[in-house]
Amino acid sequence: MQISLHIGVHGTDEDRLLKGLLRNADDFRKDGVAIPGPSRYRALLSDALNGLGDGTPAPEAREVLLDTILSEDPETVSRLCLSHENLLSVPKLALAGGRLYRKTEQRLQGVQKLFPRDRIGVFLGLRDFATFLPAVYKATPHGSFDEFLGGVDPMHLRWSDLVRRIREAVPGMPVTVWCNEDTPLIWGQILREMAGIPLERKIIGSFDVFSEIINPEGMRRFRAFLKENPGVNEAQKRRVMTAFLDKYALDEAIEEELDLPGWDAAYVDMLTELYDEDVWQIGQMPGVRLLTP
Repeated sequence: MQISLHIGVHGTDEDRLLKGLLRNADDFRKDGVAIPGPSRYRALLSDALNGLGDGTPAPEAREVLLDTILSEDPETVSRLCLSHENLLSVPKLALAGGRLYRKTEQRLQGVQKLFPRDRIGVFLGLRDFATFLPAVYKATPHGSFDEFLGGVDPMHLRWSDLVRRIREAVPGMPVTVWCNEDTPLIWGQILREMAGIPLERKIIGSFDVFSEIINPEGMRRFRAFLKENPGVNEAQKRRVMTAFLDKYALDEAIEEELDLPGWDAAYVDMLTELYDEDVWQIGQMPGVRLLTP
């Protein structure tokens, strides 16, 4: 079985990926792709990993898990799509111990032990630390931003370190990565990559995220363009989407207010510049696919 495992990061998804997959679940099922609801596996998987620690699971663990996770016969499933942004940690522990998602290696090695015969691919949306850190902080009970950071210097954080740790800890798990800032333009591709279906196949909701950042008039015109030009490819669609955003974008949907002590415009710009350089580095890493517009 192929397992597509989406693990966040926090502040990039709000379960939109899973909801998008579930909207297409009946159609995908015809191709042996299973999209179980989150209640069937999130607590179960977390509990299994917590109980496993660095140990070895019982021989029947995989079959027991699949019997609970799947509503269909496992023998009919060729791909299983799971999304669990708290698999590595809850938001308040994202920087615990001064390290970004410090239990990543243990958790993914645990998943590998639970599904030893399956081909697991990790899916990971990233976000500029200039907006990631404030967003995750808001989702925690920490009394101050400094308490949340726990002594970590934002300027020293790199997503490439996390991706490298994943590749070293579980080299058999390829990693598919994208930037949250690009998601509106590549949403359809992300859904199709998770489900393992051709990029040109029609699905429900491939422009859902795009529709959130463009005004209704722009969206109406974009859909009219697609109807009038049914033969355009993905690259052409993205160029058209970019052009429509230049004219019809909802400013309030794409601009974020940052109000943190010591974070002036120059500081934020530097974080973003470091992020852009880091994403480029990630794109050069073996075993990693970077999805871009």
